[in-house]
Amino acid sequence: QVQLVESGGGLVQPGGSLRLSCAASGIIFSIYAMGWYRQAPGKQRELVATITSGGYTNYADSVKGRFTISRDDAKNTVLLQMNSLRPEDTAVYFCNARKVVPLYDYWGQGTQVTVSS
Repeated sequence: QVQLVESGGGLVQPGGSLRLSCAASGIIFSIYAMGWYRQAPGKQRELVATITSGGYTNYADSVKGRFTISRDDAKNTVLLQMNSLRPEDTAVYFCNARKVVPLYDYWGQGTQVTVSS
């Protein structure tokens, strides 16, 4: 059974930092691309950042320079370090594991991030 379990969300003031963690089980973690997505109320889910099995990263323009995605294959974990947080970063953040050939696509249950004073 595949599980992706996010943690680290919470309430933070504008300008603050949070680190999200996603622990994966039930998959060969090292061969999956991992990603973080977010969904704000009334909006569609959007990409935040991804990291390939080889360590290549990709970021949404809105978070470039503020967020950093990383992975630890020994611990089956992907992290999202979020700095200089803004109110518009408020959303539920979801962890994703994806392998294209063949296609496998798994999601975590999400963790709430609220940026507010």
